[in-house]
Amino acid sequence: MNWKSFLIGVSVGIVGGYAAKQIISQKTKVSPEKVLEYVKEQFKQNGPINGSWIHMKVEPYEQHQVQYQVYKGGISKNNDGNNEQYEFIADALTGTILDIRKLSENLVS
Repeated sequence: MNWKSFLIGVSVGIVGGYAAKQIISQKTKVSPEKVLEYVKEQFKQNGPINGSWIHMKVEPYEQHQVQYQVYKGGISKNNDGNNEQYEFIADALTGTILDIRKLSENLVS
């Protein structure tokens, strides 16, 4: 066996493995559980939350003429006796929050 051939083979294997890893990591989605955990952490900075939910299925979404694959979910929290509910939309590939909307505000007796 020739050392030159061996080193070329090892080099090609390393480069191929690295390229495959990069391609796979770009296509991998963040789990919905991790997205929900991240959103809850963000909301907890402004007080405790009462409940949360997330759709486990990825959905198509368009914002500013850009197409995304997203998770949709919600958070509810009590703010000065008012039950506030929010809906969020998060990018399934990165976990980034794309949009948050306040849904309702109800008085708690």
